[in-house]
Amino acid sequence: MSSRGVRAPQVYLPDVYWEDRARRFAVEGDGLGAVCAYGMPEFYNRAIDYTQRLALSPWLRVAPGTRVLDVGCGVGRWSRLLAARGAQVTGIDLSVTMIAEARRRASAVGLSGRCRFLVQDLAQLNIGEQFDLVLGVTVLQHMLDSQCVGTALRRMCAHLAGGGRMVLLEAAPTFAASRCDSTVFQARHRNAYLGMFGDCGLRVRSITGVDPAPFRTLLLPHLPRLARPVAAAALALATALSLPVDGLFGRLAVERSWHAVFVLEAADGAEALCA
Repeated sequence: MSSRGVRAPQVYLPDVYWEDRARRFAVEGDGLGAVCAYGMPEFYNRAIDYTQRLALSPWLRVAPGTRVLDVGCGVGRWSRLLAARGAQVTGIDLSVTMIAEARRRASAVGLSGRCRFLVQDLAQLNIGEQFDLVLGVTVLQHMLDSQCVGTALRRMCAHLAGGGRMVLLEAAPTFAASRCDSTVFQARHRNAYLGMFGDCGLRVRSITGVDPAPFRTLLLPHLPRLARPVAAAALALATALSLPVDGLFGRLAVERSWHAVFVLEAADGAEALCA
């Protein structure tokens, strides 16, 4: 449960869950409540967005005309950023409402000509094209079945052009950490992801950190037991303490980071594995 009282469902039906989440929060502000921490206060989600942008910035410097596939695109925040830099972006998401909002936001800033948004299930991804960059931000952590994650990775790999790059940002601590897991989220050990990448014929080019400050992840499991004013104050304090640590040391403190950015490329012969 978040400090705003939004509980994770007892039964996770991804299409139902993400559509409901989009209808609640996709049109609110920058839509961060729909794509960052569900139902959390705006300041908390802006902190998440800030650390994600810092962590991803070295890998999103694209040349004009770069073909980008943004999986789990939500309201299109990464799609718009890359399109504004000259990329031709295709965003996919499971939620009809997310896609509608992504289209609306791209149109509002004059980027419709460089953004295309499609409703697709990542595990059944089939666009019929290949891309220079395949980007996924906190998508696989919401796929609870490891076999489904493997299928999604193979579908993404099948859409990766020769010499292309896949960039994934996921909750992937280097230590056993299930304290924040729920019916809609799983923080897999980093080695689990590395094993799945290898199984799909993907080679790790780089791993960088995102958010090494432990304050928020230590607090989150205890929020449901706190009175709402106390929870809000504790969350604000944890966020304030985390920002300077994550901002200064996020990318460098790889082993201590809760999330990780994986930069991947197809190894020799990977096309056969990912077809």
